[in-house]
Amino acid sequence: MIQRILIVALLLVVPVYGGWAQANDTDEDRYSAVTAYGVTTNTNSGILGGFVFRQSKVLPNLFNGKRQFRYLSVELVNVKHPKEIQLPRDYQGSRFTLNKVNYLFVVRPQYGREVALFTRSADEGIAVNGIFAVGPSIGIIKPYFIQYQYRPGVIRNEAYDPNVHMNPDMILGAGGFFQGFEKSKFTAGLNVKAAVAFELSAFRNNMTGVEIGFLAEAFPQAVRILAQTDNRNFFTSGYVTLFFGNKR
Repeated sequence: MIQRILIVALLLVVPVYGGWAQANDTDEDRYSAVTAYGVTTNTNSGILGGFVFRQSKVLPNLFNGKRQFRYLSVELVNVKHPKEIQLPRDYQGSRFTLNKVNYLFVVRPQYGREVALFTRSADEGIAVNGIFAVGPSIGIIKPYFIQYQYRPGVIRNEAYDPNVHMNPDMILGAGGFFQGFEKSKFTAGLNVKAAVAFELSAFRNNMTGVEIGFLAEAFPQAVRILAQTDNRNFFTSGYVTLFFGNKR
């Protein structure tokens, strides 16, 4: 997973490396606010880890002589246990995750600072910003549903229970994704992240970028994602977010 994130980052950043030469032009891009939406992947998720809304607004004072922004972000992500294993089933091409009892979805409102490390010209180049942000983590613990065959012709969609569904060969696949949301439980924790954002502009008011960083997150108690496995209350991850937006 870490290798995949590094490859994605290089593919996005290397082609525009030449634009850094424009960073000190007098005709630099002097936008005051950015609003963007994006998708993210991280070392605790699948290819699509979640969705992100982010906004940066310039502050009047400088940080060590560099422009700084108020950074706001809201993320909705799926957090997986590092020992999750997906198994295929011949039954209609279904798959299920062995011993998984719960999904963990996390909503992360974040507040912090974004500092302009390298600026770009108004028409070309790339801007590089450093980001530090913290915020609460609102965890949604949703039961993981499976299709279980009790006997020929009797198949039920049920929340996985290792004390009931003891024969993995009788699991025909995962249940519906939206099943069980009404049975979800909640937990609350804290998260902190440090990142670098590379911002590009195809047009003067439009922006495309990639945010690459590290995040740490803690909950008061261990979140039970897998049965018969040591679960944890502290998670770390590297992540890449691809975002699109506009500036003014």
